Amino acid sequence: MPTVIVATGNPGKLKEMQVYLNDLGWQLELKPEQIDIEETGATFLENARLKAAGVAKALGQWAIADDSGLEVNALDGAPGIYSARYANSDQARIERLLKELEGQSDRSAQFVCALALANPRGEIGLETQGVCAGKILQSPQGTGGFGYDPIFYVPSLGKSFAEMPPEQKEVISHRGIAFAQLMPHLKKLALE
Repeated sequence: MPTVIVATGNPGKLKEMQVYLNDLGWQLELKPEQIDIEETGATFLENARLKAAGVAKALGQWAIADDSGLEVNALDGAPGIYSARYANSDQARIERLLKELEGQSDRSAQFVCALALANPRGEIGLETQGVCAGKILQSPQGTGGFGYDPIFYVPSLGKSFAEMPPEQKEVISHRGIAFAQLMPHLKKLALE
């Protein structure tokens, strides 16, 4: 069973990726804490590439990385690549975003997820980006999910991410879309 390092220290992200990659028979492992890759890219895709390549090269193993976040049109794409660092907790991030959107009629937004897979030499072999369009609610709705999920509303489903059962969110989310695009290529890949 090939081992692939998930270029994150977050066990929750490892668990989420395992759901998408389950059919591949890969053993997924978290990157060691001492390996810290600075996210200096200007886009989600650049940051995913940096993380996957850096971890793969440091360990001499296959590595997969994602970088994702929320882009709000009325805020010129903010919080964007700074989504996780917009404030120091999920609640504080939501409060800050809602405050910045006060009085704005355009509440359109999108979640973006970029994925990159690097071989043991740190060369990026596969990459993709998934986007889920929606809008920002006036106040949180739902108790599921994490991060901005309670305020991200998908009009076609009439629900926020936090109101969706996990199986539904896995399919329609930015991450679900990105993995759906990548899976046909991953299935053909023979890991050394």
